[in-house]
Amino acid sequence: MKLKNLKKKIRRLAKRLQEGGKRLAKLKQRLQAAESAKAMKAARKSAARAAAARPAAKKPSSVKKPKKKLNLSPERRAQLSAEMKARWAAKRAAEANAKSDSAGQGSAQRPLPQPPENKPDGA
Repeated sequence: MKLKNLKKKIRRLAKRLQEGGKRLAKLKQRLQAAESAKAMKAARKSAARAAAARPAAKKPSSVKKPKKKLNLSPERRAQLSAEMKARWAAKRAAEANAKSDSAGQGSAQRPLPQPPENKPDGA
């Protein structure tokens, strides 16, 4: 083997070993980072479980979205109000019927009151 080729091979081998060392160090660093991330995740998870186990501890809601204001005409607002009141009345009547039925009273069911028909044209 010629001296020139031998020197070239030695130089390549030295370079490969040096790069291999850098590569090995880089891989070890990645492994350590991954292990620490896994440990942090486990600690966070256990802390979340501990917080969930405490029922008295309530999380403060720091950021609340403001309610979006609806752009309604006064007539439509009145109509929606009447519909909601009718719904609530029906719900209360259904709850009252359920309570009376569960108490053993055989009362006849009466029809729910119908909401007044509010029309925007005023007729």
